[in-house]
Amino acid sequence: MTAAEQTPGLELPPAGDATPDDRPLTLSEEHGLLLRQVAVRAEELLAVTADGGWPAQELQALLTYMRVEVLRQAVDEERLLFPSYARSAALERLGRDHTVLHLLTETLATSATADARVPADLAATTRELLAHLERHLGNEEAVLATQGPRGQAPGTTVLTHRPHAWFGLSEGGGMDLDGLPAAQVVNAVADRLLRLSPGERFELRSSTDPYAIWQRMNRIRPGDYGFDYLQDGPDRWRVQVTRRPAPA
Repeated sequence: MTAAEQTPGLELPPAGDATPDDRPLTLSEEHGLLLRQVAVRAEELLAVTADGGWPAQELQALLTYMRVEVLRQAVDEERLLFPSYARSAALERLGRDHTVLHLLTETLATSATADARVPADLAATTRELLAHLERHLGNEEAVLATQGPRGQAPGTTVLTHRPHAWFGLSEGGGMDLDGLPAAQVVNAVADRLLRLSPGERFELRSSTDPYAIWQRMNRIRPGDYGFDYLQDGPDRWRVQVTRRPAPA
């Protein structure tokens, strides 16, 4: 049983960002989705450390999800949701909890680059992170419920128009743009390309020319990305995007 399944009051929604009846996720359901995804990645990491191995791939997967989805969610909550509630000691405690999430995530990142890699220490930090996240989400639900029906606070994706489902569609070395609603394609791809490391490549596949994505990236990061057409229509387009290294 995952940590998410043990948490009272945290529902586990479908993998996407809407319920079966197409209703957008509430904040409670959104929290359940995030906790489930973190728990799955943490359990994969802990399975390797239990055998004394070093989970390089599993650690990177956990770090990426924490930074891209969970920590970004925390920032969105503080910016978009917290101002709607009266300032209180409880609300300030939630903000401090977000800071602890940042610190624990960076502790994991330090483990990945340390010369001496100790699987037992990494496992302990991972368990601490998961326990803190589980406890924090429960506390946050309780605090926000004091000013409205429990679980009825809107999910941040309703306000940011950035569905969590984008993460699963855009991970790996490429992305099929036809899998995204047309109105979200440019934003979703730009979000992923901004996470490329210098020198990293990413392939875009589409039934239409993704030229608008080049326009967006060239506007927000002029000269930082190279776009090479591997297939130039008329029915399919494949474009290799490269994040150029910073000038020496």
